[in-house]
Amino acid sequence: MAKRDYYEVLGVNRDASEEDIKKAYRKLAMKHHPDRNPDNPKAEEHFKEAKEAYEILSDAQKRGAYDQYGHAGVDPSAAGGPGGFGGGGFGDFGDAFGDIFGDMFGRRGGAGAQGGQRGADLRYNLEITLEEACAGTEQKIRIPVYVACTDCSGSGAKKGSSPVTCGMCHGHGQVRMQQGFFTVQQTCPTCHGSGKQIKDPCGKCHGQGRVRDEKTLSAKIPAGVDTGDRIRLSGEGEAGQMGAPSGDLYIEIHVKTHAIFSRDGANLSCEVPISFVTACLGGEIEVPTLDGKVLLKIPAETQTGKSFRLRGKGVKPVRGGAVGDLICKVQIETPVNLTAEQKTLVENLGESLSNSGKHHSPQESSWLDSLKHFFTKG
Repeated sequence: MAKRDYYEVLGVNRDASEEDIKKAYRKLAMKHHPDRNPDNPKAEEHFKEAKEAYEILSDAQKRGAYDQYGHAGVDPSAAGGPGGFGGGGFGDFGDAFGDIFGDMFGRRGGAGAQGGQRGADLRYNLEITLEEACAGTEQKIRIPVYVACTDCSGSGAKKGSSPVTCGMCHGHGQVRMQQGFFTVQQTCPTCHGSGKQIKDPCGKCHGQGRVRDEKTLSAKIPAGVDTGDRIRLSGEGEAGQMGAPSGDLYIEIHVKTHAIFSRDGANLSCEVPISFVTACLGGEIEVPTLDGKVLLKIPAETQTGKSFRLRGKGVKPVRGGAVGDLICKVQIETPVNLTAEQKTLVENLGESLSNSGKHHSPQESSWLDSLKHFFTKG
């Protein structure tokens, strides 16, 4: 079944503020929370749908991707700046449910009876050149990260021993408490949701099942990526606690400013200087492309600012589609450092153009006519 529009789910406009989105989610979560609707199986579906919508629209980056590409833009299985590193940027939902309701329902952790807390998702900002972005590249990146402890194989227990079932929650990771009319399910305070207790912790990781380290990864960057695109490396985030699954690593792309080309989606553009003579009489000039130089024919009487389109000399989009174009905008250069003889020739040319009685400067003539009308109106 196709997912509903997230704005429709929360009942807000597409220009809704962050506070409006939070209020709308709070209202829906209060209404559909499973603990308040134990006999209504549809309530849990509505609750999960609202939570998913809030997760996307409360995050400025995810909301921007959703506004531009719809559900495909925030699908974690799809590919999405200066080299850098940050943690929790994508997997850190912030447990909005717990933030909003606090102690009323209790905070839900990511742990369960099968092990400890899942490892955090991480973000790495990777800066690449325009050439690398258009052709694709493979980069070696080094990140500080929690990795599984080698002494205990990630279990957190000293070698030769094993975690035991938690006596408080009996391995469920959660306990139920009565609060007024509500039965509240909370993370077990003894095992912190893992369902296990470590009686004899590992000396290296002190029972965490993971240690701080650095690792080097080889990241393949597909051709056509642009600034803001993200690439997910599944399981390459931080190791989970006590053998829990690792988080994911998200590589966020930032493309460096290019000395010649500017990019707009699949199209590239550049400014090309041409001489006064070439602009008047026409000719051929060499222009750069990402594949090398090509010849561009300049017709006679070309005006400055004229754009020429070279088909298929742009970028092939990473999500598929036709290759873009290269748009060359010509700029006519005025000669400098003229000799006395050259100045005389220019003066003679100007005098000849003035005496011919023809409009040799169409833009100037049009501007003068407009100026004359401006001063004589009324």
